[in-house]
Amino acid sequence: MFDSGLGGLSVVRQAQESLPQESILYVADQAHVPYGGRDLEQIRAFATGISRALVEKGCKAIVMACNISTATALSEVQRTFPHIPVLGVIGPGACIAAQQSRNGRIGVLATVGTVKSGAYTAALHRLDRTLQAVEVSCPAFVPLIEEGKESSSAAEEAAREYLAPLIKMGADTIILGCTHYPFLLDTLRSIANDVLFIDPAQETLRQLKFALIEAKSSSNASPVYTLTTTGDTTLYSEQLKRFLPNPPADTNIAAARWRGGELEFEG
Repeated sequence: MFDSGLGGLSVVRQAQESLPQESILYVADQAHVPYGGRDLEQIRAFATGISRALVEKGCKAIVMACNISTATALSEVQRTFPHIPVLGVIGPGACIAAQQSRNGRIGVLATVGTVKSGAYTAALHRLDRTLQAVEVSCPAFVPLIEEGKESSSAAEEAAREYLAPLIKMGADTIILGCTHYPFLLDTLRSIANDVLFIDPAQETLRQLKFALIEAKSSSNASPVYTLTTTGDTTLYSEQLKRFLPNPPADTNIAAARWRGGELEFEG
């Protein structure tokens, strides 16, 4: 699994419950966080590079726990590695939102890049052309979460600003279109408590579970977690206490580095 930073740990955390027997190698590309405001071709290069490194490490499946990576690189990585399941979070998130919405008005909170790609609107319209979708970019969210300020007054102010157009259009369902955003759920719900917020991670992991069973790749072993970062491992260790407070007993923290456009795991 991978993300630009700590947000993908919201997927890892849910994997502890839904796939408790599986080992996980997670990459936080904190050298490049946030992805959201970057050029889409650059993000595609990061996502394909990380995916290639994970496959070379022997991973039996890949989860792009990152919406903008899913939007820009999912189909390419699926074509490159057809022998293993490669999943993103946008399709599963859109599917659940379409099923759960009562009035057909669906909002999306996402990074600038994900909104620019229009991936969620496209995914929703593939399911049902009558759905109304509004995507709102939230550039302040990822830095606030990475800095541990998800319950701050600044986070509340930003949430009110980003939610306003979705509340105005009458959205009854809002997709959290970045895996960082579930860490803001308490703040978001305090402002819009009558809205259903969709975290795509649950459906993504349900699909992964079935894919592993179909491929006869599910495990019964004791899980080993290797949590890597392309940033500062000391800072990462401290951040993990907030974002993954109850990791398996066998959890390792390691470094990964970009060299010549290729990701290499150290140690």
